[in-house]
Amino acid sequence: MKPYTCTEYRQEMILLGLQRRLNDPNLDPEEKKALEAQIRKIEKEMDMG
Repeated sequence: MKPYTCTEYRQEMILLGLQRRLNDPNLDPEEKKALEAQIRKIEKEMDMG
């Protein structure tokens, strides 16, 4: 089993924060697109998507 690193933890926390911001009902459509792109990028880096 591969050890869990600080970098992986950090990426998970960033991802959770972005997902929380994405759920904001007052979010601008352009900002929503940017957040979705960031989320996809991080998920790809983490081999999640």
